[in-house]
Amino acid sequence: MARAFVFPGQGSQTVGMGQALAEAFPAARELFEEVDEALKQRLSKLMREGPESELTLTENAQPALMAVSLAAVRVLERELGCRLADSATYVAGHSLGEYSALAAAGAFQVADAARLLKRRGRAMQRAVPVGEGAMAALIGADLEQAEAIAKDAAQGEICAPANDNAPGQVVVSGHKAAVERAVALAAGRGIKRSVMLPVSAPFHCALMKPAADEMAEALAEAKMLPPAVPVVANVTAAPVKDPESIRRLLVEQVTALVRWRESVLAMKAAGVDTIVELGAGKVLSGLVKRIDRDIAASSAGTPEELEALARGL
Repeated sequence: MARAFVFPGQGSQTVGMGQALAEAFPAARELFEEVDEALKQRLSKLMREGPESELTLTENAQPALMAVSLAAVRVLERELGCRLADSATYVAGHSLGEYSALAAAGAFQVADAARLLKRRGRAMQRAVPVGEGAMAALIGADLEQAEAIAKDAAQGEICAPANDNAPGQVVVSGHKAAVERAVALAAGRGIKRSVMLPVSAPFHCALMKPAADEMAEALAEAKMLPPAVPVVANVTAAPVKDPESIRRLLVEQVTALVRWRESVLAMKAAGVDTIVELGAGKVLSGLVKRIDRDIAASSAGTPEELEALARGL
């Protein structure tokens, strides 16, 4: 059996996430305290109690989701006796989840990953004034169709595929008017359904260039080790272990397409037959099932799920 662990991205956050882990395992509580200390913020309290509107802010949601994922890893390793490096052939994460994957594989210290994601969230939010950008999911479109629709909708503005999540689920991002045109065009091209997404900024498109520039500075200063397990990068859908390559790809990732569908297929082609999502929610394990039914996909974020996972490792 070849296994990959994957880590969720923005949208998986919910008030109360991580609470059961913190109540059941000292290792999870310690990790949440490390993140609070690194950020000089009571993020764990916000995760536990809300309000949801504040947790959903990009600068809070990104480090919070990472904290829950890494709490799950810490519990597996310190309390349930399962080293990630011994249990996984690859790790990968969706957008911010790539930072979780890197920290899980030992490339980043937890505190550094938390600070990087806080900065990333702020930079992404600042890059485009609220209301100027938008994102939409094209349900039933493949990447080629989404690229054609986005190109025709741009009309001198930015509109491009941002997430290739699964067959029939591609997200486009860009100027609000251009994304609205893409939604209108999709209806006339046989796309089953198009939905404007409730996001605060147009992620993973060229409008994020100011955020990419800021992350280039932040990542240049960040201490990074080669990950103990190869990380399948969003930008290339290929494994990477070299720290300098990882830095470059994390900068590119801010403006580039998240190649999630291709990443999952690349891991399968390399022999992975089992993918486990660690952290909040079940979004990625659901996408894996849509991408390839032959891959055994599951999620582990509660004490019971982690204990069951540990018994099987």
